[in-house]
Amino acid sequence: MPNDTVGLVSRDNLTARVFQELRLALMEGRFRPGHRFKIRDLAETMGVSETPIREALMQLVRARVLSMQASRWIEVAHLSASQYQELRSIRILLEGLAAERATSRISKADIANLKKYHQALVSAERGGRWREAVQVNWQFHHTLYKAADAPELLEMIETIWLRNGPMLNMLYPHATPTYPGRHQHLNVIDGLVAKDPEAVKKSIQADLLEGGARLLQLLRDIEAGTAPTTIDAAVR
Repeated sequence: MPNDTVGLVSRDNLTARVFQELRLALMEGRFRPGHRFKIRDLAETMGVSETPIREALMQLVRARVLSMQASRWIEVAHLSASQYQELRSIRILLEGLAAERATSRISKADIANLKKYHQALVSAERGGRWREAVQVNWQFHHTLYKAADAPELLEMIETIWLRNGPMLNMLYPHATPTYPGRHQHLNVIDGLVAKDPEAVKKSIQADLLEGGARLLQLLRDIEAGTAPTTIDAAVR
């Protein structure tokens, strides 16, 4: 069956357009780790020939976002626990900087959108709509970081999210984010309203640590062979 997670692509500058569509899909978490791409199905779904699909996928392989297995198929790369933790430490620095910078630049409309995305996230988690939860979480974070008006910084953050986005599918239902206190997204919003850059920075950094703690433990359990076999099988 054709893949329904990407949209139709117009025919000018095809490879670049296919690449951008796949890039967005990966950042939004529309593909899970281990998802195997079927070039023919993607070409049919996106309305292009197989050549730009193959070229775009190979660009992502070279960027280590996708992996090629035995020169036979291309799939979304997995992250080990140590890789996830290392990337998270980089994200804490970069995303903290973006959040801090965004505080004095973000519009009231963007703050309203952040509130909307957070409410949608909570609703999706409560309703078991895992794919929606992953997507609106990305929209929350990306809206904040884009408001920093720092294109080079945003590019670095997005590059990491190409590898991080698919992993967030593993949060649900076995590693759903929990917080010892209030949800950190709410603290981010409050800090933005108060125009307190330090509070916004600390809240987004705490969100990465607290929200991802159970995922990191799940990855460690999988590697140690102590995770339930149904989880292990689902992510390999």
